[in-house]
Amino acid sequence: MGLLQLAVGVLGIYAAFLYYGSLQEDVLTYASATGEKFKYSWFLQILEATANVILGGICMLLFEGVRAVPQVPYLISGALQVCAKYCTTSAMVFGVSFPVATLGKSSKMVPVMIGSLLIGNAKYSVREYIHVALIVGGTAMVSMAKKAKPGSPSSGLGLCFLVAALACDGIVGGTQKRLKAALAAKGMKERNFEMQFMTNLYMALTAVIFTFIMGEFQPGWKFCMENPAIFKNILQFAACSAVGQAFIFFVISTFDPLVCTTVTTTRKVFSVLYSILMKGHQMNAQGWTGVSMACGGILLELEEKYSKNKKHAKSNEKKKD
Repeated sequence: MGLLQLAVGVLGIYAAFLYYGSLQEDVLTYASATGEKFKYSWFLQILEATANVILGGICMLLFEGVRAVPQVPYLISGALQVCAKYCTTSAMVFGVSFPVATLGKSSKMVPVMIGSLLIGNAKYSVREYIHVALIVGGTAMVSMAKKAKPGSPSSGLGLCFLVAALACDGIVGGTQKRLKAALAAKGMKERNFEMQFMTNLYMALTAVIFTFIMGEFQPGWKFCMENPAIFKNILQFAACSAVGQAFIFFVISTFDPLVCTTVTTTRKVFSVLYSILMKGHQMNAQGWTGVSMACGGILLELEEKYSKNKKHAKSNEKKKD
């Protein structure tokens, strides 16, 4: 059952976020008739988080019900997650090239591990560290092999945004483990759509506050109204995010933040492949080597989960005997 659940989560995340990644590239490279580009990162976070709140809330009411849960872990996790997404988007807005930005996102497995070790008191095996090294290294090689603008320099401010995004990701990994512990202390278990609704509610509230502080709401809305083509892409982008995050929270609540990060990171490999096939990009030998490394890491991760499930099943059978 565990392997089947993992397969469902992986397929759901990949399908939704393959299209999500394509739309994100379209939104951030769009130029209006006057040459103006979309640069309202906090405004974009409001639309994306709101779509997740709507889907998560509806599904929570229909399938799970409403209950009283600890709010602080959700507040911290939601605020950090939306800050990480804002920083990544802003990094690209402020001159970081697509390969460098993707490299930064693929490296977030490292701070998640560190955050889980320091804050969540987690323990990982040598084999898990090898999986991380293979997937991060492979994804990085693919990312660096696919260069939209060879030699394009990244701004110092953009690189600072990437570092800030990684820092937020690292802390989120630990807070998610603490959330599980806080619920367990009250005899509760994580609920998928409850996690999506609560986390994105605080993401949306955080984004609203910063959008008005930074003065992005009015110009962002005006830009969308004057450019209906990009507004349509943003709405589709937000919908894909909502569906994809439903699967993400399913994986987090069923398994572990590192497993979720593994899936979402390797998804970038397939996003690159999709981009190569659909948008005419080229990949060299380094890129294909990276694909092999990353896919090897995925298979090893799945094989380890399968082995653990078999051992657990055998252990239960012995107890029954």
